[in-house]
Amino acid sequence: MTSRLFLTGITCSGRHGANPGEKDLPQDFVVDLDVEVEAGGDELQQTADYRTIISAARAKVADESFDLLETLANAVANAVLALDGVVRVAAIVHKPAAARSNEVQGVAAGATVER
Repeated sequence: MTSRLFLTGITCSGRHGANPGEKDLPQDFVVDLDVEVEAGGDELQQTADYRTIISAARAKVADESFDLLETLANAVANAVLALDGVVRVAAIVHKPAAARSNEVQGVAAGATVER
């Protein structure tokens, strides 16, 4: 049996961007995840712990550096997919500073990966 977890508004900080100076200082990012997990029962050890999923997403944003938002979204999705019990991941990574500088409500990229 599988179930889905929706984890939205995961705040992160990282050094990503293709423009000069974007990687000089950490920027804010926000991650939304749709995660399909194996659910073997009503015990935490029978599924993926959403706290671990959130930590994996934050770590990927903080620990690596990418030029493209699309590459970052794919890396986040793959980091979560690598966790025990995770079957499929759709990740959307928002870059608030890019939205502000382009005078739009949002700039984001998404990626979906599965086993």
